[in-house]
Amino acid sequence: MRKRIAVIGGGIAGLAAAVRLRDLHPSGADIVVYERGSALGGKLHTGQLGGRRVERGAESFLNSGPDGGGSAAVALAHRLGLGDALVHPAARPAALAIGGRLTPIPGGTLVGVPGDLSALDGVALPADGADVDRGVPLLAPGADVAVGELVRERYGDEVVDRLVDPMLGGVYAGRADRLSLRVTMPQLAATAETEHTLAGAVRAAQARSRRTPGRPVFAAVDGGMSRLISAAVSASGARVVLGLPVRELLRTTGGRWKLIFGPTPAPQVDEVDAVILAVPAKPAARLLGDAGVEIAALDYASVALAALALPAGTSLPDLSGFLVPPGEGTLVKAATFFTTKWPHLAREPGPVVVRVSLGRAGEEDRLQLDDASLLAVARRELGELIGTALPTPVDSWVQRWGGGLPQYAPGHAGRVARVRAGLPEGLALAGAAFDGVGIPVCVASGERAADDVSKYLEGNR
Repeated sequence: MRKRIAVIGGGIAGLAAAVRLRDLHPSGADIVVYERGSALGGKLHTGQLGGRRVERGAESFLNSGPDGGGSAAVALAHRLGLGDALVHPAARPAALAIGGRLTPIPGGTLVGVPGDLSALDGVALPADGADVDRGVPLLAPGADVAVGELVRERYGDEVVDRLVDPMLGGVYAGRADRLSLRVTMPQLAATAETEHTLAGAVRAAQARSRRTPGRPVFAAVDGGMSRLISAAVSASGARVVLGLPVRELLRTTGGRWKLIFGPTPAPQVDEVDAVILAVPAKPAARLLGDAGVEIAALDYASVALAALALPAGTSLPDLSGFLVPPGEGTLVKAATFFTTKWPHLAREPGPVVVRVSLGRAGEEDRLQLDDASLLAVARRELGELIGTALPTPVDSWVQRWGGGLPQYAPGHAGRVARVRAGLPEGLALAGAAFDGVGIPVCVASGERAADDVSKYLEGNR
């Protein structure tokens, strides 16, 4: 009898799970992807701007995995026949906007945490007597702290405020003082269990990374991330149900799962043999009931992206972009010089495109402007930060991601582990709410969930 598997959530984690399920069950399973929205892909969505394809969400992913080989996202792209479509950014530096000038980001850091305090190039001054060896490891085995707590205690406030905070903010839109070390920097958390100084822990984590010298750090898909989504849907062979949220998940007396979805006045029902939940924390907790209590309180940050298509020939700094420390007071937290960063875009003439990220955790009220006002703020602040007024854009758009980025408080990994340990067999969790942000992390999370439910199904033929 053919097995039926439901994947609830059509973002990249859910679609990666569906592809892996198809690989594991080439002809022996019906796979159904339920997505409450009107389109698949989640935060991977390619739009048009001034005749160019420009991402409205994540624009790239890590090129290498922890083992030194290709990341899970790169492996998925090859599996989907997109290996030849992978492109890499130009070798241009990024900067920090500090005190009215753009300053190169110091090299040799791990998500902004330096391994050599003498190499900060004046960006930040370590505290007097910083990072003294006290004869004991920085972190007890399995323990977790906020990144900011550890770095402030070892290096002082300036290193956090001017370097670590903007680097973490660029990825998570959060603050170092509230983000889990073990989730956001797992390599550093591991080495902190044996090293006595933070500099030593950073260097040890970097030594373990196995990154190939000269290999690009990031990759993207020529033609846009939407190509990755379309190819994943096709390869999975899944039936897709859009616009009908799954509202209840119930275990039947026969050990199957009953899904109740669609509008309350006219509910629909499906029964499946296994379920992968690849949705944000709150809907996941609602579907899990008592088993999901520990993840229900996960906070999310809201951000907005403003994309500006400037007239061809507009001069910009020779950078890939820059990050802005929270202490600068701007709504803009980061900017990418999109057409400068990605050299494959130079093959076609067109406008100069800049993507601006606005808003951090706790700043949701500052994003409550209409699109025209938000674009005006983005253009004005961008000009002030680079030191020159920008011309009127020939095209623009605003993409809002309300509640888009999880904020992992210390202890998050332990909470998720306890939830997973309490799940019934045949039910698995995947995605950013549980395992971390970033396309490779989400892909790997979806694939692990697919492996878990497949093992369960194999044992229940």
